[in-house]
Amino acid sequence: MEQKHTISILVNDQPGVLTRVASLMGQRGFNIDSITVGQSEEPGLSRMIIVTSGDDRTVEQIMKQFHKLIDVLKVQHLSSGPMVSRELALIKVEATPATRAEINGVIEPFRASVVDVGPASLVIQVTGDSHKIDALIELLMPYGIKELSRTGVTAISRGVATLAKV
Repeated sequence: MEQKHTISILVNDQPGVLTRVASLMGQRGFNIDSITVGQSEEPGLSRMIIVTSGDDRTVEQIMKQFHKLIDVLKVQHLSSGPMVSRELALIKVEATPATRAEINGVIEPFRASVVDVGPASLVIQVTGDSHKIDALIELLMPYGIKELSRTGVTAISRGVATLAKV
């Protein structure tokens, strides 16, 4: 059965690493649902978080292929254990002075906040898991979403497990 998988990859912070990882996924016919890359806790190393869909066997193949890439130091299947994952979205919504209070009432249960007010729009910031963000977007659609930007998922394992350099 196909399901979402979150994979964390610790890599050397070198030009071309992201391209090699994305190319490997494309060449093997695997889709990237989300990818985020940023500095890790160790200087000179970056952490990539990739969300993809597939069965367990497919994900196992992907992880083996990642291990073969130059500059990949460690690969971890985060979603196989307890993890914390978050995404950030900025949503620009049409808003008149008459609808602003109503929109604030919609976003408040999501712990979202208004980060910019324009003459005919609001920019709303929300963080949380992908399902939470999807739900807020759906509730804001009737107001007219003018623009949407999502970061993609970032994640980390819970507890003492780490993806530190070996």
